Amino acid sequence: MSSRATHPPSHPVAQKVARLRAELAELNEAALWSMTPEEAATTLVETTRLNAQAADLELRLASHADRCEVGAAQGATSTAAYWAHQTHLTQRDAASRMKLAKALHGHAPVEESLAKGHILADQAKVVVEAVDALPDDVGAEVKVQVRDHLLAEAAHFDAQRLRVLGRHALEVVAPEIGEAEETRQLEAQEHKAQAKARLTMHDDGQGTTHGRFSIPTHAADKLRKAAQALAAPKAGGQGATPHGMGLALIDYIDRYPTNKLPQAGGMDATVVVTMSLETLLGGLEAAQLDTGTRISPGLARRMACEAGVIPVVLGGRSEILDLGRKRRLHSKAQRIAMAVRDGGCITLGCDRPSAWCHAHHLDPWSQGGSTSAERGGLLCPRHHPLAHHPGGKVSFHKRE
Repeated sequence: MSSRATHPPSHPVAQKVARLRAELAELNEAALWSMTPEEAATTLVETTRLNAQAADLELRLASHADRCEVGAAQGATSTAAYWAHQTHLTQRDAASRMKLAKALHGHAPVEESLAKGHILADQAKVVVEAVDALPDDVGAEVKVQVRDHLLAEAAHFDAQRLRVLGRHALEVVAPEIGEAEETRQLEAQEHKAQAKARLTMHDDGQGTTHGRFSIPTHAADKLRKAAQALAAPKAGGQGATPHGMGLALIDYIDRYPTNKLPQAGGMDATVVVTMSLETLLGGLEAAQLDTGTRISPGLARRMACEAGVIPVVLGGRSEILDLGRKRRLHSKAQRIAMAVRDGGCITLGCDRPSAWCHAHHLDPWSQGGSTSAERGGLLCPRHHPLAHHPGGKVSFHKRE
């Protein structure tokens, strides 16, 4: 580490720090083989406390250095940036320590506990953050009680557990405030989690789709419980390993009741498998889903037996797909046929899937057009109104 000092330090703290470093350098060269287990145990704990006391000195120095704008003469953007550059701390670590140094400045009892080695730096950080996070309408007396409660608990719990206790400290020192505050925090947390919900999936072109999701923890708990139950060996699963949980997710998707799925595009949110009659009867020709995914004949035959999957067998027995003028709205069978044929919105340049589309009469019903799959097409909600508007300009294509 580099140092700016070019002459012997004159301040007592600077002198003692220099002397302590020299003594520690000498101490680190001492052999430990003759130390008894009891001495090793005691000294290990004492060394940790020594680190805590050194951390307090470091944080007090950082706070003072920041007030003195250390590094400004060298063009550093901040004292934390200067600190990181001189010591090779990461910018993030230096900024985090500087933040704690400034926060401790207003929490003398916490700083005193750290200076005596009674708590560790990460515990001090938790206590300060817990007190500062209390609502504005909580009185100073209650904040002091929370601080003292957490300092006492720090003698028994590490920073991670102390953070949990910090979230519930109000319930201990002021139950009448704590319950209302916890409810407020939980509601805010749940609302934030709901707003952050995301699901993304990416097909790698090699038969595997990768995904990422962010969902509220309560929903994740339900998914985890279901997946763990399906992954359990007694249920035929392969255990709660990543692979076992992946297989359980597949099983969960396959088992989901189709009668609980919402309607989309005029039909249930089902998967349509298109295959030849020969494939259904044992042939080797590949099949295709209405999503465009190609699948093996064996998988197609298995899917044809599953609930929630509609097999469209080419060359087999079919439903009536031309209703003429007997019915204005397209039937479910017609929608399925158009979804298989068109794959989605037939407007040029549109990539909306079939589940998002409406069934459209290419020959307007009002002008004598009939209801059929042949003279019908799928249009998304954006392009369907344009197709009916006198001034609308929409170009269609059939996806054969």
